[in-house]
Amino acid sequence: MRFLSLLQVDIDKKIEEAPDSWYEIGVVIGSYLPFVVLVGIAYAIYHYNRKKRG
Repeated sequence: MRFLSLLQVDIDKKIEEAPDSWYEIGVVIGSYLPFVVLVGIAYAIYHYNRKKRG
């Protein structure tokens, strides 16, 4: 569990220290993109297995 706490990023702090609005957008996209990719992979695996089964 300690490993996960090392990966946790303080997004609010990064946004406050952002030099401009483009950096803020990059921080938000960079923080949500891995989650979206993992959800997409999980759905693809689910869809593949569902199609294969029935």
